[in-house]
Amino acid sequence: MTRSNKLKFLIPSLFGLFLFLVPVPFMGQWTIGVGILAEFFLGLFTGAIPMFMTAVLVLSIVLTVVARTTKPEWIMKSPFLAGLFHVSIFWLIMRLLGAIFAVMVLFELGPAFIWDEFTGRTVLYELIPVLTTWFFFAGLMMPLLLEFGLMDYIGTVVRKVMRPVFKLPGRSSIDAVASWMGSGTVGVLITTKQYESGYYTKREAAVIATNFSVASIAFSLVVINFIGLEHMFVQFYITVIVAGLIAAIVCPRIPPLSWKKNTYYEKTGKQISEEVPTGTSRGRWAYEKAVSKASEVKSAAGVVKSGFQNVLDIWFGLIPLVMALGTLALIIAEYTNFFVVLSAPLVPLLELMRIPEADAAAPAMIVGFADMFLPAVIGSGIESELTRFVVAALSLTQLIYMSEVGILLLRSRIPLNLLDLVIIFIQRTLITLPIITLMAHLLFF
Repeated sequence: MTRSNKLKFLIPSLFGLFLFLVPVPFMGQWTIGVGILAEFFLGLFTGAIPMFMTAVLVLSIVLTVVARTTKPEWIMKSPFLAGLFHVSIFWLIMRLLGAIFAVMVLFELGPAFIWDEFTGRTVLYELIPVLTTWFFFAGLMMPLLLEFGLMDYIGTVVRKVMRPVFKLPGRSSIDAVASWMGSGTVGVLITTKQYESGYYTKREAAVIATNFSVASIAFSLVVINFIGLEHMFVQFYITVIVAGLIAAIVCPRIPPLSWKKNTYYEKTGKQISEEVPTGTSRGRWAYEKAVSKASEVKSAAGVVKSGFQNVLDIWFGLIPLVMALGTLALIIAEYTNFFVVLSAPLVPLLELMRIPEADAAAPAMIVGFADMFLPAVIGSGIESELTRFVVAALSLTQLIYMSEVGILLLRSRIPLNLLDLVIIFIQRTLITLPIITLMAHLLFF
């Protein structure tokens, strides 16, 4: 272990630790360094981002059509560009739909239900600017977490806890903390990269992405303030953590997650080793693994290139899907009784749990599958504080939101399909609802 390799591990890893995992106060809320950068740029360019991203969405579908029809050499000879633009018909349609919706919203064209303030306008002017800035800095800085040994060090140290309790590698703890302090979508992004790099099996990646991509402290504060219970934030977040931990223990042990194969991504194979050799302390071995990983980084240019590829992959591949599916989900929620009908079986269960205004609460508990903020929007009109508390806490423990996390998972190579996500969403709802309700009844109301 040379001195330069030790510094190569320590300096970037400490910087990455600060940016992704260390909570810092900012404008009256707790967030992370990446969040501060994202919020700063969001404040500077809020008005321009919808127009800029509409142009990106249009360019995305143009390049996708070009790649599929004429197959230009400059795209097809680049594995990255070919993977980004030479996609299936389904993803081509989704990108086309996303671009069309963005143009309609930006210029207020076509039927009003597509571009009004509760549907497409919410996605383009509220959701996409946040994702654009968060993912720009998260994608750009992510190599600091992944490529300089930090994951290897922490993974080896905490393996003794993560493996028996959650049946996961120790490095998965970083995914959870990055989600907790920053953004659930950042956690999924880290998980996807780790799976594709050979550090998680199919089952492990599916478990981490659907159970550890917890809502951030910053978003939790937004939800609790919006629903009018900011004075109960401590009780609220304790409840979310307890219910989320229990779900994270139970869900991996039942189908569909328990049925996922314990094999690694075929293109890379197994790359992980957190076992400690006999006669070596865990801390020493973790340090040696981390320095060895850092020594593999040969140039800053390669790290920067990797970061920018992360950003382009999200902007051209993910954001169009957010625009398409997010708008469709909000249209269904706002203009149909679909979620009311779907949530009807929940009403007797809520009444059995002595939750007031069960008829109003049930749709709010189901609509979270479409978007993470919808339960708070619908639940804010409920009079009962206890019911609002349960709705808000449940919305943060369900984790599967199609407008963000769901789309990211469907687009990734992690073996999760739409049916899997629906089942896991229902499982997490049924597991965490009684826990949240019990804590609300016994401890807080």
